[in-house]
Amino acid sequence: MSADLQAQVQQAIEQMVESGTERGVQVAVYQHGKPVVEAAAGVADPDTGRAVTPGTVFYNWSIGKAATATVVHVLVERGLFGYDTPVAELWPEFAAHGKGGVTVRHALNQTAGVPGIPLDSTIEDLCDWEKMCAAVADAEPWWEAGTKIGYHAYTFGYILGEVVRRVTGRPISRVLEEEVAGPLGVSGELYFGMPASEHGRLARLEDAPMPEGQAPEAEAFGEMPADLPLFRSAPMHAFPTAALGNRTDMLEADIPAGGKTSARAMARLYAALLDEVDGVRLISPQRLAEVTAPSASGPDQVFGMPTTWGLGYSVGFPMDPELDSPTLFGVGGVGGSFACGDTATGIAFTLTKNRLTNDMNAVGQVLPLVIKALS
Repeated sequence: MSADLQAQVQQAIEQMVESGTERGVQVAVYQHGKPVVEAAAGVADPDTGRAVTPGTVFYNWSIGKAATATVVHVLVERGLFGYDTPVAELWPEFAAHGKGGVTVRHALNQTAGVPGIPLDSTIEDLCDWEKMCAAVADAEPWWEAGTKIGYHAYTFGYILGEVVRRVTGRPISRVLEEEVAGPLGVSGELYFGMPASEHGRLARLEDAPMPEGQAPEAEAFGEMPADLPLFRSAPMHAFPTAALGNRTDMLEADIPAGGKTSARAMARLYAALLDEVDGVRLISPQRLAEVTAPSASGPDQVFGMPTTWGLGYSVGFPMDPELDSPTLFGVGGVGGSFACGDTATGIAFTLTKNRLTNDMNAVGQVLPLVIKALS
């Protein structure tokens, strides 16, 4: 551990909590496979006063997509399928409505053309694996695979998760545990579906204070035009809020478009993509170079902004030009959490928090400290 950087990060997140900007925060940093920072501050559950510790698990929404992608890369590395394998070759029902040309690569780089779930989907439906996979298989594509890019908020997880299940015969949550979390020593801190018996270790999510009369989902997505395609990609009640993320059924369900994780577990995952961590390296250096290189870019057909994706990880940090770098790869989560790796510096970084804000301000305060100290 770096004592100076540890102290700087600890002070930064304690100030966030003391100022009332954040409720509970974790930060974990590795470099070249070694832990550098492990910091925690604030409260995991305001009702009981339970403190955040480095082992507290947070529902961090889309930062879990990196775990989904990593499982896929581990299986590709073993030769079970390839990036250019058609999804329908492994999952025949997915070919409906002309989707036979969609490949695993398209699913990973957000160009599959299936970004939406049915607008009549209930929360209970989201938690029903068979029902959601059947709906995604029967979906009509928004565009021909590979021709456009657009964020697949929920469908990323169902498509790739079902590919994993069809190939291995195991649900992706079990594959994550057996092939990634277990070998990395983070069992109990990295989940898709988290057993109800473990929910007492979770941080309780809360929505950041909002202007009077504004709905939580409006805070989550900020000021966006009403005709944005985002709003036909999922029903409004499925957009991330604290109430949704605290539901027992959502926490128990395999929804691998998001994950429940501690900062140190996710940082350790990125570290094991970049380097060897206590004897474990998840993928080869050659595969790392392939999956972190830009694979698709252009105007996002769901959100509207420019975007660039590798295979399962976004490339760069467009939210902050000073932090943006072509060697940075990772996935952020609604609410302001973020996890990434940097192939140039060997840094693996994760910040998790339980107050859902519509900005990346916490990351914007802490990540520069890390980059300055370790670059």
